[in-house]
Amino acid sequence: MSEGRPTVGRVAAYAGVSVASVSRVLNGLSSSPEMVAKVRAAADQLGYTPNAMARSLKVRRTEQIAFGVADVGNPVYVDMMRAVEAEARAEGYRLVLSSTGSDPSAVLDLLRSLAHGYADGLILSPLRVTDEILDALRRLRVPAVVIGRIPPDVPVDNVRANSAGGVRMAVEHLYETGRRRIAFLNGPADTVPGAARARAFDRVCRRLGLPDDADLRAEADDFTIEAGLDVVGDLVERARPDAVLAGNDLLAVATLQTLRERGRPVPGDVAVVGMDDTELALVTTPTLTSVSLGADERGRLAARLLLERLQDPDHEPQRMAVQPRLRVRGSSSAGARS
Repeated sequence: MSEGRPTVGRVAAYAGVSVASVSRVLNGLSSSPEMVAKVRAAADQLGYTPNAMARSLKVRRTEQIAFGVADVGNPVYVDMMRAVEAEARAEGYRLVLSSTGSDPSAVLDLLRSLAHGYADGLILSPLRVTDEILDALRRLRVPAVVIGRIPPDVPVDNVRANSAGGVRMAVEHLYETGRRRIAFLNGPADTVPGAARARAFDRVCRRLGLPDDADLRAEADDFTIEAGLDVVGDLVERARPDAVLAGNDLLAVATLQTLRERGRPVPGDVAVVGMDDTELALVTTPTLTSVSLGADERGRLAARLLLERLQDPDHEPQRMAVQPRLRVRGSSSAGARS
């Protein structure tokens, strides 16, 4: 065993059981006699004594977990919420949902409100991450998990999507089906997903020798259908692309609608690929090729990390990445070129 003060996690590893099982035994909750004996023997062997912070959290337990997202209407966050809620409910916690929008000040307000003790922990999926938000996370005294990319010196658990890998998969798929004028309809580039996807798109286009043409790039004010409709018409007219990669499924829906209105068949004239692989991808006409970034898996992992942190506040922050999967459907069918 490694040196240092014994923790619940080390007791669990020594006993060969889960952290949740150790927590139940140490807190006097229902457990089998065999489990009680195994956990107590491991705790005695390691010299484990409960941490003061853990005891304090138990005393002030609200049985609530806060979940902060940018847009409660976005299907991605709905998928995350369902996964988080299922994990939380199984452990006896209620989920409290907060919609922060894309304004960093609303995220800061949420972080500050945790000091009032209305939730035992926080899962946060912010669109924009500022220095002020990072400082607030470093000072936070409530367990938290961030879904999205954050610097390694921020000591909170972290789950992120490999959206750069997803962009690469999408562009390579379009390239392999013969598309060469591939346009990119992004959301705001000053957001975490917007910046990552823009960098990845430029990188894969350079590698494949695709046109470095500013006309093939457009940026919507938000990751919504309405914002996409505001800019995609100009994009498809000026650039005359044979494919459009959209920064998410909502922007892809806007693209499909605009192409249909302008008499440009999909995928015969223009192929369309979205990102996030939400339920929308199954109900568009044609069905939408999209890159799954594992929204439900990210939610599930974030919930498990937070629940483990609530049981054992002392273990090192964990960082996990969910890998993308390309779901090819009718909007980019290779055999439908006109």
